[in-house]
Amino acid sequence: MFLAIIRTVLATLLSILICTLGLICYLCKPKDPRHISVLGRWFGRMSFLFGLQVEVRWPKDIMLPNNCIYIANHQNTYDIVTTSCVVQPRTILVGKKSLLWIPLFGLLYWLTGNLLIDRNNYTKTYNILTKVIKEVKKNNMSIWVFPEGTRSRGRGLLPFKVGAFYMAISAGVPIVPICVSNTSNKIRLNRWSNGLVIIEILPPVETIGYNKKQGRVLAAHCWNIMKNKLDQLNLEVNQRESLRFQ
Repeated sequence: MFLAIIRTVLATLLSILICTLGLICYLCKPKDPRHISVLGRWFGRMSFLFGLQVEVRWPKDIMLPNNCIYIANHQNTYDIVTTSCVVQPRTILVGKKSLLWIPLFGLLYWLTGNLLIDRNNYTKTYNILTKVIKEVKKNNMSIWVFPEGTRSRGRGLLPFKVGAFYMAISAGVPIVPICVSNTSNKIRLNRWSNGLVIIEILPPVETIGYNKKQGRVLAAHCWNIMKNKLDQLNLEVNQRESLRFQ
């Protein structure tokens, strides 16, 4: 219990420090997409505080495209200290509007140029995303989306919303899947070591050849790719951790 209290206090203090420093630094140059990857690295360094060993794998002999849509599985609150470490420069995130009401973090999320959308207002959200996707190639940017639309909380990879895939087809940019091995029910604050988390960035999925009516087909294809990879990663983590404790 003592360890859990210490971790909670330190995580809170570090989060406040990161957000405060970010607000001070980025008030002078708001809405600059270069800031977001820096913040991701800062938050990602907190993984050790939770007893996590994070292993990142990049696609071999493949350069990540300058303009693309990144898609990642969304599990729980701990994503901020795992997934965030691989956010690439000039990438903006799409998040729900309610994030704005998180003290300090919400303001920083908006200030750095991320998108806040109202998922209950489909028309407005579609118009915002359509406008942004037109700027992707023009401003040499990428977009990061959690296509499940909500945290899975141990339910496995949930069905994908199709908006990101229609966006990718319309913009003619590839999709880069990012898979994070299971963290649900894995992290116990009162346990010193919480094991291994593998993050793997997969090769880009080209959208050339898909028409604007095939967003669901592309979504299903990417879901299958990610599901197969997540099954492999989770099996590997389980095997490596079993060997470790034998």
